[in-house]
Amino acid sequence: MRLIGGYVRRHIAMVCTALTFLLVETITDLLQPTLMSHVVDDGVTRRDVSSVLHWGMVMLGAAALGAMAAVIRNVYSSRFSQLIGRDIRSDAFAKVMRLPFQSVDRLRTSAIITRITNDVVQIQNFTQGMTRIMLKAPITCIGAIVLIIIQVPRQTAVILVVILVCAALTTASMRAGFPRFMRAQKALDSLGSASREFLVSVRVIKSFGAEDREQRKFDIAAGHFARATVSASRISAVYGPLINLTVNAGIIALLWLSRTQDPGRIGVLMACVNYMTQVLFALGRVSAILNTAVRASASAHRIEEIFDEPDERPTGEGPAQTESKNARHKPSENPVRPRTNAAGTDLLTFSNVTFTHPGASASSLKQLSFHMPGPSTLGIIGPTGSGKTTLITMIPRFYQPQKGTILYRGVPLNSMDLHDLRAHMAIVPQHPVLFTGTVRSNLLWGDPAATDEELWQAIRRASADEFIEHLDHGIDAEIGQGGVNLSGGQQQRLSLARALLRKPELLILDDCTSALDGFTEARVLDNLREMSAESKGMSMIVVSQRISTVRGMDEILVMNAGSLSDSGTHDELMSKSAQYHAIFESQIGPVRA
Repeated sequence: MRLIGGYVRRHIAMVCTALTFLLVETITDLLQPTLMSHVVDDGVTRRDVSSVLHWGMVMLGAAALGAMAAVIRNVYSSRFSQLIGRDIRSDAFAKVMRLPFQSVDRLRTSAIITRITNDVVQIQNFTQGMTRIMLKAPITCIGAIVLIIIQVPRQTAVILVVILVCAALTTASMRAGFPRFMRAQKALDSLGSASREFLVSVRVIKSFGAEDREQRKFDIAAGHFARATVSASRISAVYGPLINLTVNAGIIALLWLSRTQDPGRIGVLMACVNYMTQVLFALGRVSAILNTAVRASASAHRIEEIFDEPDERPTGEGPAQTESKNARHKPSENPVRPRTNAAGTDLLTFSNVTFTHPGASASSLKQLSFHMPGPSTLGIIGPTGSGKTTLITMIPRFYQPQKGTILYRGVPLNSMDLHDLRAHMAIVPQHPVLFTGTVRSNLLWGDPAATDEELWQAIRRASADEFIEHLDHGIDAEIGQGGVNLSGGQQQRLSLARALLRKPELLILDDCTSALDGFTEARVLDNLREMSAESKGMSMIVVSQRISTVRGMDEILVMNAGSLSDSGTHDELMSKSAQYHAIFESQIGPVRA
């Protein structure tokens, strides 16, 4: 619960205010049975109307004061819980933004979403209950017990037995509840994963007529969640009635032992029974809020797993430089800048790089070595699963190799400031990612300060002008979530234009022209080569499975099963690489003599 405690301390003034009014409310509630006993013993029994009116007005005043305190306490407790929820969500989201890809892969996207949403709701419910019920219930319980002992000290033994039995039942309830609530939250993760998978893949599912299969998968996940929730709910269903039974038995014992009570003090007996009822109500509330606390503890533990993950390291050497939960990234004051190494003008060097994805049975890259002079163009080709995409994810340090080194202009990647390194690059992924908004807002990710002239220049170089000009409102046309109202080829070209707007030193294209026809792809590549020649500094890495895409590159790497099969220009590979030659013939046809 240290996570919750840390966030409570942020708003300690608001908490103290809520607790102050909670204490006033609780004291006025505890005074009511005692005041009622005065009405009965001093007024009703003695037929003293003035005493009845006097103590009745005191009771009314105490009730009014308690009601006012309750209203103010509710306002502060509601605001306090919402602020805590806001802070946890904001900090958790900021933390996820700083996580390396390995941590995101391990935590799983659907589980992260559940933790930032549902788990935070559990903590909000607990913190709101803490300032509304949790502290009021034990104060009421203890105060009522003390007042009973003061008024009827002979029944102290009965009260102590009731307390001990209820405490044992509550402890057992907490111990049994924690693992069950943890399983319920994990089952909710699986339910969220099933929902997300369906929504992301809905077109494929419908095209294959697989709705029934997905419905069964979802029903299984929903069934697991329902069973886990029922199992957790059984704890309160079993222990709650047992606590109620114990307190009611205490009330009966109190009445039995008070059968010889002085009739002149019948109001005291009524007050004691009323206090025992308050104890019963308070213990029921304590049991309920402790179940909420157990659930909140399980949720806090799951959120702490996010915060406990190490941040992406600004530099790869030494221990991870984990930022505080509220800190934002600040550029390095003395970043390691790329430089030309002594060996020449190599832009990029891989030296015996080996990498295996967590949980994978085989390495994605095996002892990979090559160098790329700058400025130049590099093509990477190979069959599916040959390690092409893994290779390019190593360059911006999305993943780091287990063995070997990678140099950028002669500087090891793990000694460069991470943000400075990525500032030199632009990546166009295989599956374009567009955001809800306009064409303009998506392009401005590449350069927030870009002018309209620069926007249209990038659009034309990506050959996206032919469809953007025909959109309603042009570059201010609305784009649906994920670019749903654009075709695959349009999404790829818009994603490419965004990258070009950044004017990178190294442009990385991960099979990002696969949805384009041959003519459009050739025009795009010609534009990119022209841009590279004009800038006299932009290098380009093009990953593809098509010979036509990479054949014009200065050098081509042929990948196979994570290793470098061969390298060279198109003509060189045609004469010396059997694998490249086979790919050429399968796509273009036999080479004519």
